[in-house]
Amino acid sequence: MAADPRNFIRERAAALGFDACRFASASQPWSAGERLAHFVEAGRHGDMGWMETTLERRAHPTSMWPAARTAIVLGLNYGPGQDPLPELADRSAGYISVYARGDDYHELIKGRLKTLAGQVAARTGEDVKVFVDTAPLMEKPLAQRAGVGWQGKHTNLLSRGRGSWLFLGVILTAAELAPDAPEGEHCGACTACLDACPTRAFPAPFQLDARRCLSYLTIEFAGPWPVEFRKATGSRIYGCDDCLAVCPWNKFAVASHETRVQARAALMSPRLADLAALDDAAFRALFSKSPVKRIGRDRFTRNVLYAIGNSGDRALIEAARALLDDPAPLVRGAAVWALSRLVGEAAFAGLRAERLPEEADASVRAEWTGDQA
Repeated sequence: MAADPRNFIRERAAALGFDACRFASASQPWSAGERLAHFVEAGRHGDMGWMETTLERRAHPTSMWPAARTAIVLGLNYGPGQDPLPELADRSAGYISVYARGDDYHELIKGRLKTLAGQVAARTGEDVKVFVDTAPLMEKPLAQRAGVGWQGKHTNLLSRGRGSWLFLGVILTAAELAPDAPEGEHCGACTACLDACPTRAFPAPFQLDARRCLSYLTIEFAGPWPVEFRKATGSRIYGCDDCLAVCPWNKFAVASHETRVQARAALMSPRLADLAALDDAAFRALFSKSPVKRIGRDRFTRNVLYAIGNSGDRALIEAARALLDDPAPLVRGAAVWALSRLVGEAAFAGLRAERLPEEADASVRAEWTGDQA
């Protein structure tokens, strides 16, 4: 009897540093595509227009690649080793999501996936394709089908062995490989993730409205935020971990063994004053090889200024004031809002009288006059 190729694949995956490697059918029907269609139809994807334009390709793995028969789902643990949420208490420091404190996981995982995929193709003689989450493939439903974990009430993947902290990658292959058993749902009556959300982004268990999600707002949304979300963000400047970190399954989580995903010292509670002073070159240098770099300096500085406005730290007034003359209207508008929260009504009225007549951008004028959303 020929050796089971899955044993070889699992061994090679472990040698490459992956913490999970399981198999699922890529050709059998599923309901994930219908759920995604309802999500988009309800407008809950916000400004992420690519979700709508790629909806048909996302509906099922074979919609994107008809030859796909098996999904090899890989997981890489990025556990921080301790609860990150106490860091939010320092309002003069910025909070960066745990996943973004080290190297960009897309590049880290993609290289290893390509290596493993080449070995799979050589072993099976069948074509392969690799995917990290920038591609139109719903990897979380595949991960649940493969038994890596399950999608919790916050819609993110949970693992009984690693809690909330697992990066995913997928290799699709035209080879027919026996599937592993799927994972059931183990949330029970717990609603910790739903209750922890600062913006109430979950209309119901297992449903997300991205338009209210701080991860969406800090990363995907390009314009000035609605005021209610600015106040709710606290010191979160890139992503949000609240619904992940409060999950009771994290009692089984362990710190990642992968040095490239571990937090850089410079991204652990960075001072807001230092971040506000970054020009484009300094921003790119600080976030070299980091996923933070992809949102650009202006959007990042907007987030920093919202956090400054929430800080209550009058020592940050000058950092915000210095950005009133920034070339980017997005940054100037956020600086106005931050100052409106820090300097007091009389001082802000004086600034408005001085600055408003010279401001040409309508969105920034709206910040001065309080006419923003």
